[in-house]
Amino acid sequence: MAPSSGRLVDLAEVPDPVFAERILGDGFAIDPAEGLLCAPFDGRVIGLHDSGHAVTLRARNGAEVLMHVGIDTVGLNGQGFQPQVRDGDAVRQGQVLIRFDRARIAAQVPSMMIPVILTNGDDFTLTGRAAPGTVQTGDAAAQLAPSGAEAEAAAPVAAAPAGLTRQAVLADPFGLHARPAGVIAQHAKSAGVPVQIALNGKTVDARSPTALMTLGAKQGDALTILAAPEAQAAVEAIAAFVETHAAGGAAKPAAPAPAAAPVQALPPHTAGHSLAFSGAPAVPGIAIGHSLGLRPAELSVPETGADAATETAALDRALDQARAAIRAQMQGHDRTQAEILEAHLSFLDDSALGDEARALIARGKSAAYGWKTALDGQILALRALGNPVMAERASDLQDVQRRVVRLILGQGDEDIALDRPTVIFAEDLLPSQFAALDHDRLAGICLAGSGPTAHIAILAAARGVPMVVAAGAEVLRVPDGQPVILEGERGTIRVNPPEADLAETRARHDARRARAQADLAHAGATCHMADGTRIEVVANLGNLADVAPALAAGAEGCGLLRSEFLYLDRDSAPTEDEQFQQYQAIADALQGRPLIIRTLDAGADKDVPYVQLPADENPALGLRGIRMSLFQPDLLRDQIRAILRVRPWGQVKLLLPMIATLEDLRRVRAVVDAESAALGRDVPIKLGVMVEVPSAALMAARFAGEVDFFSVGTNDLTQYTLAMDRCNPRLAPQLDPFHPAVLHLIALACQGAATRGRWVGVCGNLAASALAAPVLIGLGVTELSASAKALPEIKALVRGLDMAQCRALAAQALELENAAQVRALLDRAFPGH
Repeated sequence: MAPSSGRLVDLAEVPDPVFAERILGDGFAIDPAEGLLCAPFDGRVIGLHDSGHAVTLRARNGAEVLMHVGIDTVGLNGQGFQPQVRDGDAVRQGQVLIRFDRARIAAQVPSMMIPVILTNGDDFTLTGRAAPGTVQTGDAAAQLAPSGAEAEAAAPVAAAPAGLTRQAVLADPFGLHARPAGVIAQHAKSAGVPVQIALNGKTVDARSPTALMTLGAKQGDALTILAAPEAQAAVEAIAAFVETHAAGGAAKPAAPAPAAAPVQALPPHTAGHSLAFSGAPAVPGIAIGHSLGLRPAELSVPETGADAATETAALDRALDQARAAIRAQMQGHDRTQAEILEAHLSFLDDSALGDEARALIARGKSAAYGWKTALDGQILALRALGNPVMAERASDLQDVQRRVVRLILGQGDEDIALDRPTVIFAEDLLPSQFAALDHDRLAGICLAGSGPTAHIAILAAARGVPMVVAAGAEVLRVPDGQPVILEGERGTIRVNPPEADLAETRARHDARRARAQADLAHAGATCHMADGTRIEVVANLGNLADVAPALAAGAEGCGLLRSEFLYLDRDSAPTEDEQFQQYQAIADALQGRPLIIRTLDAGADKDVPYVQLPADENPALGLRGIRMSLFQPDLLRDQIRAILRVRPWGQVKLLLPMIATLEDLRRVRAVVDAESAALGRDVPIKLGVMVEVPSAALMAARFAGEVDFFSVGTNDLTQYTLAMDRCNPRLAPQLDPFHPAVLHLIALACQGAATRGRWVGVCGNLAASALAAPVLIGLGVTELSASAKALPEIKALVRGLDMAQCRALAAQALELENAAQVRALLDRAFPGH
């Protein structure tokens, strides 16, 4: 029977080759939704690891089954595990074997999956397997049957003939646990004759991983390997492995897990002392206010509840209250906030989550415990994927989890009162916490973690709240009530600055605000440089609702329409007609201004479940952008047909994301040509490619012969140029698009485009910084596409430039060593921006 509730999967999904490749034996795995491991059958405990993370049972028919809680958990040295049995105990099916703190353990290991392994597969087989999916403890999972005659199965292992003895000192710091035992057993089986290993007077069959683990061998123990002379190769392989293997080759034992985050246990910094921090710029702007630290209060969730009817009613009531609260928040906030909250509503309506919570309630658990546990499993599973978009979904799930638990406990929404201009300091902020803040008094946000592309950064940008992220744990020690200056574009935070600095910053802030009002008043005029050079300043759009604010801010068209709004957060792909209607409506709203539509930029790093993509070990290098569309050619064809139908012909241009090779471009071009002919379109559509990977920049001259324009996506280009995950908060301070290496690639793209007279635009975050405009123009860029809020300042700055000045600045920037030097160069050239 299933030893734990959760998601039953094939062993191949376990992120460890010893289990996934069935080196230890055949079986299945469970991604647990609770912190219990129970006996899957009646039997006896024949091996309980000292760390309490693994246990082996022998069934009454002789089958031996290893259950290993989590991957690399041996390095936790027992922290988070509470074994409920001892070696030799007889157990009944369903009896608790190990209790474990799932949340604490999951934060320290790559996966919480529990492999369930038949270790004596030569004598037994695993049949009648349950289909993958959600299981409860005690559900039928598989059958264990003898593979030969019972007498043969029960026969003692033949002794190893005398002749070859070899000693090897165990190097693994965690002892002879499941992973090394499996590898040793594999070597022993290859010998073709019996191989035994002895320690402290006990000798076991080396072909049995379970038997090997019962030796209790620890690092530094001398193991004796016994075999016939013809097994010498296998013996030497075992000895070499024993003496050199150290937890995968390089890993060291994990440090004991602290009971709480160490920084939060430290006292605050002394009030009144001057402090300075730096992080990653997330939202530009200057914030002046007083500090306030936000640390989510710990929720005390009782495990057991009243009767099932009472607890179920409490859960249903809390879900209804949460839905009502979210809908009310959607009415009071902008489109970006509303879209994120819509995703929260979908979690509340997820029947699988509700069913799992109700199943736990039926077993005597409280409503709060049931809901928390049901979502814990999904949160951990999403974070374990190593996928930045799924990590965002995990944060959203955590937000919904906390909201409902608080309602069940009668605590309602968290009240965060701001009585004056305030700079928030926190590890992270949940969307619901941000929505609850008084935005008239929210001056700025400083987060110890997070990243520039996280949901909270998107929400802050939509509200114009300056933000710095990835500032490090020390910012959590800033006392409340201290004067603070936060500069979003510089990524700096100053606490208790000198009064002169406060006065100077206030003056800059006031001057910037006055200039912003003046910039907006003149934003509608067409953008020309001081020497007459035409620079198009256009807007990045997410859907129809974005058009009006963009035009009001001076947008001269759309340089990037992200078509993902039609594809994400739904169960099936949009139809061709549905897409056409949306694209046509946006084209009409732009009143003849140019519209560049990017084909679906999703894939392994964005959740489009109906595409049924195969799993990617590295999503950032997997089926992304155009690769995903080519993987599903019908999806690509429908989108291209919808775009080609938009009238008037010539207003719309087609932009392809994540183009890395000419071959991919040509495959899409063939589809465009075929569908244009089928539609009877006699005006060719202009086709462009995103420059997001270095190969596109390096090969720009070749691409220029086959495309009409280029658009540089600096977010991904920076990520792939510097080989830094743009969603990794630890790398965020270094992941700066002003880096000279990124600028060199933009220069190459412009040079390549110029060989065929093609134009180059920039639509990534770099274009949203007015300070970047002089360098980008100097490199050869003639179109800047940014969010609506950034357009007035960009246009105002560009109008004061001349080409000679821009080329000189660009040449200087290319000679610098890092992004900080480039920013300093531009700060000196354009003070106040």
